[in-house]
Amino acid sequence: MNKKRLGLVGVGRMGHGIAGCLLRAGFSVSFLNHPGNQDSTDLLDLGAASVDSIPALCDRSDWLLICVTGSPQVEQVVLGPGGVLQSSHRLELVIDFSTAIPDSTVKLAKALAAQSILFIDAAMTRTPKEAAEGRLNLLVGAEEATFQMARPLLEKLAENITHAGGVGAGHRLKLLHNFVSLGSVALFSEAAACADAMGISLEVFADTLEKGGGRGAALDRVRPFWLEGDPRGLRFTVANAAKDLAYYLEMSAQTRLASPIAKSVGTKLEGLKSSGSGERLMPELYRLI
Repeated sequence: MNKKRLGLVGVGRMGHGIAGCLLRAGFSVSFLNHPGNQDSTDLLDLGAASVDSIPALCDRSDWLLICVTGSPQVEQVVLGPGGVLQSSHRLELVIDFSTAIPDSTVKLAKALAAQSILFIDAAMTRTPKEAAEGRLNLLVGAEEATFQMARPLLEKLAENITHAGGVGAGHRLKLLHNFVSLGSVALFSEAAACADAMGISLEVFADTLEKGGGRGAALDRVRPFWLEGDPRGLRFTVANAAKDLAYYLEMSAQTRLASPIAKSVGTKLEGLKSSGSGERLMPELYRLI
């Protein structure tokens, strides 16, 4: 497994941690040089190679890992000019760690299968901290044989791995998860703004939630901002949250559900993004409200 040459597109907050884990585990890693990357000096010091095009990256790789913003970016990597399908080198496997629209995921998997390239969607939960520590939760969509083939690599990155079903199931499960997770942060933030306006101490409010029905990850992530002004408990931007809620609504529209709660949260996030707050972190939602 360690002899597989890995290529990575997307050295952002999460992708940087993934690359570091794989390099420390002894894998050969090359990554696409891109203005959106985090500072990659440490990765280069660990032996990674930086290349300037996707075809060049494919030439150096057996498996390609994608960790970008969303479906338009994933489609550009795979289908776009100079993308994977236009590379002269034939990869064995593509693993998409991004949060994406499931219908797009299925379409891409079919296009890759036509070129005899296997595909896995391995959506991530948790934060850049866990990505750097190799303690992600991975929600995987893949055929069983493909999942088992890639599992030794995925185990280097994750504390928990859930095989949700066939291709697309990982991204479906991720959107369900993010609706609950981000929706909870939005709910807590509005309640905190109301508590503040009524003269209730946020320290008392947080303690009451902790001892009652509010205990959990959402409270843990927003409380440091309420009490100390530190938003790093959830390094996830309002713009990314708005994107994920839009993806969830697109997915849920295929059911008979009206999704009024998701629409309300999505509308609020989209409004904040449009007003210039898109790069603020989600724990700051309390103050924005």
